[in-house]
Amino acid sequence: MNPDYQYLLDGTFHPDSRVWVYQCNRLFTLSEALEIEQMLKEFTLQWKSHGTPVKGEAHLFFGQFIVLLADETATGVSGCSTDSSVRFIKDIEQRYSVSMFDRTTLAFVIKDKIQLLPLSQLQYAVENGFINSDTLYFNNLVQTKQELASKWIIPVKDSWLNNKISFSKAVS
Repeated sequence: MNPDYQYLLDGTFHPDSRVWVYQCNRLFTLSEALEIEQMLKEFTLQWKSHGTPVKGEAHLFFGQFIVLLADETATGVSGCSTDSSVRFIKDIEQRYSVSMFDRTTLAFVIKDKIQLLPLSQLQYAVENGFINSDTLYFNNLVQTKQELASKWIIPVKDSWLNNKISFSKAVS
């Protein structure tokens, strides 16, 4: 897996542009991904805040993460425009029978593939050597374009998870 995605982000967007990351509970198929890419393009073209177009972009990264960005230096994002984006993601959930809002399942890069793990099994995964402090983690809590570019895919030791698990119990 090549974790290089930053070059796909629109360089004209302000670093403080708002970001929403939605993680799918499975990899989309190729045909689904192609449909979703088109849906994302159409959504951002019609995305509005109080009738004013939102300077937005959307990506399907790694076939599993939908990322929406809104440059609020151009147009502020209101509750209504945020609601429309949530409805859009919920439509994708229904259409493809997937889950996009489960914040208790975490994503890691293990053996060059994205692997999902329930938060409740995190310590078990550490203790059994599946995850270590250098394992790459998808920090879906990023909130800005700058954070997306620099703090989305990070080692576990650099994330909020580092305070939730003990590496001293890990298998050596």
